[in-house]
Amino acid sequence: MSAWWLLFPLLGVVAGVLAGLLGVGGGLVLVAALVWLLPLVGVPPEAAMHAALASSLASIILTAAASARAHARRGSVLWPTVAWMVPGLLAGGWLGSGAAVQIGDDVLRWIVAGYCLLAAAQLQFGRPRDESATGQAAPRGWPILAAGGGIGALSAVVGIGGGSMTVPLLVWRGVAPVRAVGTSSACGVAIGFASAVGYAMHAPAGALPAHAIGYVYLPAAIGVAIASIFAAPLGTRLAHRLHGDALKRIFAVFLVVVAVSLLVTGAF
Repeated sequence: MSAWWLLFPLLGVVAGVLAGLLGVGGGLVLVAALVWLLPLVGVPPEAAMHAALASSLASIILTAAASARAHARRGSVLWPTVAWMVPGLLAGGWLGSGAAVQIGDDVLRWIVAGYCLLAAAQLQFGRPRDESATGQAAPRGWPILAAGGGIGALSAVVGIGGGSMTVPLLVWRGVAPVRAVGTSSACGVAIGFASAVGYAMHAPAGALPAHAIGYVYLPAAIGVAIASIFAAPLGTRLAHRLHGDALKRIFAVFLVVVAVSLLVTGAF
């Protein structure tokens, strides 16, 4: 077994903490890291982008589940909202992964890099959350269902659990920030599942040479997922204790670096 495989659990720790702490960013970091790492373990460079997206989304199933479980213990998951969003998230994740398989590697890199920059701008310049808010309302209805479809589709294309879209949406609908993060984590399970299955089934035959189902590279997905299970509750505890404005600004800069690294990696 290649020693590079040992980095997959380390990536899982980073992704798990970010998922619990910010509700955004873990998937983006994973995609950028996997694009660099997967060719070192035998994944063809021309398939690395699709494999990174698929493996990130597969790992998000357990990452998001662990984060959601920790938040649910603190009463921070609005299950009625999750129930309304899940059908849209599943449909969007499936359709988005099918579309992504048809997009070339270079174009996907630009899409993901662009999304990193948008997420960075949101973190840096978005309206600060009212951390004292205590909103209890659980948004319901067809608009939330439709939003789930769009969030699921875009998340599948850029390899994330949707927190950078779901959290602002729920805060805008009056949900307290920590509940928005918890609810987003639960929604991420549906996104990861539908998207990973889509990347596995939509991939051309023999997309990856070994240790894979379609574009899902199993050592990466499993290694990241197992580590993230233990790391996500740590991020959740930090989310309930820390005022995250300074951390968000630092992470915004980091996302810009992630975007540049994706483009540089694709240029050579």
